[in-house]
Amino acid sequence: MRDAYHEELDSIGEGLVEMARLVGSAIGRATTAILDSDLKLAENVIEADTKVDDLQHQLEARAIALLARQQPVATDLRIVVTSLRMSADLERSGDLAQHVAKLARLRFPERAVPHDLHATILEMGQLAQRLMAKAAEVLVSKDVDLALQLEQDDDEMDLLHRTLFQHLIDDRWKHGIETAVDVTLLGRYYERFADHAVSVAKRVVYLVTGEHADEIQPDIQPVTGAEGA
Repeated sequence: MRDAYHEELDSIGEGLVEMARLVGSAIGRATTAILDSDLKLAENVIEADTKVDDLQHQLEARAIALLARQQPVATDLRIVVTSLRMSADLERSGDLAQHVAKLARLRFPERAVPHDLHATILEMGQLAQRLMAKAAEVLVSKDVDLALQLEQDDDEMDLLHRTLFQHLIDDRWKHGIETAVDVTLLGRYYERFADHAVSVAKRVVYLVTGEHADEIQPDIQPVTGAEGA
């Protein structure tokens, strides 16, 4: 009975890893769709989000069943409750990738992103994918130091978001209001996606240590831009 119980706990963790990998792939493909005005790829991202939703529903059902049948305490209870919260972060990340793809579909056959912002949006998309890949790695390894590094890595996304905003308020902006709205939304989608990746990592810290990430000093290692690419 206890073996089955721990197998069920493990399956919840595996479901979270799969969700993280799916949404990481989704944001990468959605970025390609928005930059290349690729309607087929955008539709693929939109449709694939149902798999993320299904995984979350399955995970929630398993977690609730464990709470009802096994009444876990201490560390096991922390695993179940924290996993429910992480699944919500990951499901929302999938929605954000879907939003990017829906914007690509809305503007097709035109490109939603003007040429002079192409590189910035590409960098935001690649960084979002790397952050989620690292969050997936943290879910597998339970590496607290690696988890704490994600918040430092997220500073780069905040900088890119500010750079994007500076373009929007520049007097030389010449792309019109509709494009300004599109770019504003895109920046927000990528920023929030990154925030959810950081949130997942922080919840792993709590899962492992019983302490909140803000209470722990990270052992920061240099971060290479190619990681997770």
